[in-house]
Amino acid sequence: MELSGLVRALRPEGPRDEERPPPGVPPAERVLLQIRLLLSQGQGAAPKAEVVRELGALLEAADCRWLCGGVSPAALGELVAALNGYAAPPKQEQDAADLPDTDSAYGATAERAADVGAVFLHLLAKLEAAKAQESLGAPVVGPILCRVVGPIYIFAATHVVERPWTNARSQSVARELLALLVQAEGCGSVAEFLRGKNEDEEGRFAVVMGLLKQELTKDTWKCNPATKFVFSWTLPHVTRPWLSHYLERVLPPSLLMSDDYREENKILGVRCLHHIILNVPAADLCQFNRAQVVYHALYNHLYSREAPLIQAVLLCLLDLLPVLERAQRQQKQPRPTTPCDEVLQLVLSHMEAEHRLALRRVYARTLPAFVQRLGILIVRHLKRLERVILGYLEVCDGPEEEARLGILETLQCTIEHAWPRMPCRLAVLLKALLKMMWDVHADQGSTPEPVKAALLQEATECLILLDRCSEGQVKVLLEGVYSSCEENRVRECIRKVQENA
Repeated sequence: MELSGLVRALRPEGPRDEERPPPGVPPAERVLLQIRLLLSQGQGAAPKAEVVRELGALLEAADCRWLCGGVSPAALGELVAALNGYAAPPKQEQDAADLPDTDSAYGATAERAADVGAVFLHLLAKLEAAKAQESLGAPVVGPILCRVVGPIYIFAATHVVERPWTNARSQSVARELLALLVQAEGCGSVAEFLRGKNEDEEGRFAVVMGLLKQELTKDTWKCNPATKFVFSWTLPHVTRPWLSHYLERVLPPSLLMSDDYREENKILGVRCLHHIILNVPAADLCQFNRAQVVYHALYNHLYSREAPLIQAVLLCLLDLLPVLERAQRQQKQPRPTTPCDEVLQLVLSHMEAEHRLALRRVYARTLPAFVQRLGILIVRHLKRLERVILGYLEVCDGPEEEARLGILETLQCTIEHAWPRMPCRLAVLLKALLKMMWDVHADQGSTPEPVKAALLQEATECLILLDRCSEGQVKVLLEGVYSSCEENRVRECIRKVQENA
C-alpha cells in the first residue's frame, strides 16, 4: 500500500473497533521498515522529502494502538536514527580548516530538519497518548522511549541554537521538540532530563554520550560539524554531583577540542574543561594526574595572541590552581614555586611587551584575582609587577578604560597584601598615580564622565592605601601638590587623601 493510501486508511471516518486497525492496513513494523528502506536508498528512490512528509501525516493519523502495539522498540529506534541521519548537516573532511562553503546545502539541511522535527513531534505525541491506554501504558511505551529519546535529543540539540545549518523554522521545531521530550520523560528541565531528578537517579546523559562516543574520537570529531556543538551545549546542563560519574567520558573530548589548531575549537574545549573543573570534586580531578594534564594543556594556550582564548584560559586556570595546590599540600612535596607562580610569571612577561589593547584589557581584568590568590607571596613578583603597573597606568585604552581600571584594582590588592614592601616604592607609585590623574582630568577625548570619575576614585583609593602603609608619608608629599594645583577635580581627590584618618 502506498503511504498516501495508508494515511487515508488510518484516518478515522466513523465508529471503529478500538482493538483492531482498519481492514487492509499492514502491521506498523512492516510499514516503518519500508519507510526506513526508502530513506536509506540512493538517488533512484522516491524523493526523500516527500517520504518524510508522508511519514509525518501517517504518524498524525495513526492510532497509538496500531503504532505502539505492533512495532518493536528496535524498529522505531532504527527509524529515528535514519531520520536523524537524513537531517544531519553535510559531512566535512576531518582536516578541513573551515566549514564548507555550501550555503545552499545548509539551507536544504534546515528544511529537512524542520520536516524531520515535525515527524518526531508526532511520534512523541503518540507515545504520550499511549501511556494513557490501558492496553499499552508504561510497560509498552517505556522501552520505546529508551530507544528513541537519545537520537531525538541529539537531533534537537543540533538544531536548537543558531548555526549555519539552521533557520528560524528548524530552531523553533527543535525547541518545541526539547520541551516535549522533557515532558515525555516526566522531567521539569533539560538538565533534569540529562542528569536525573536526584543524585541516585540516572538521567539520559549516559545514553547521549554513548551515541556521541563514536563521533568524538580523534579521527572523527570534525567529520560532523554539529558534534562538537551538541557536546558543548549538552555538557553545562550536567552539574555537580552528577558530572563526576561521567568524568571518563567528558574529559577526553574536551581536551581533544582544546588541543585543536582552530581558535573556535580551542575556546569550546577550554570552556568544557572549565565546567568540568567547577563541577567535579578535586579528589577525582587529581586522580590519575588528570588535573596536571589539564593544567599543561591550558598553560600551553597562554602563548596564544588571541584575546578571547586567553580570557577563557585564565578564568579556567584560576579555578584549577586551588585544586593543584591542594594536591601538592596533600603529597607533602614542597616546591619553591607553585603553579600560580608559574602562570603569573608568564602572564607578567607577556603583559610587559603586549601592545594590543584587547589583550591588555584581558590581562588587566584577571590580574587582581592572581594577586588575591597568591596573597603575601606576591612579593616574589613585585619587580616585574611594578613595571607592568607603571606601564599600564601611562596608556589610555579607549572609552571604557578597562585596562587602567583593572591595573588600579591590581595595585590596591598588591598594597593590601604586600604593604611592608610599599614604602620603598612610594615615590615612583605616587608619581605614576598623580600623572594618571592629571591625564584623566585633561583628557578631551571620548572617555565618558562616569569612567573618568571611576578612574579618579580608584586612584584616590590607591593613594589612601599607600598613605596608610607608609605611616602618613603620602599626606606630607601631597601638601605641596595641593597648594600648587588649580584644578578642582584633582584637588578634590588630594583633599580626600589628606582628610582620611
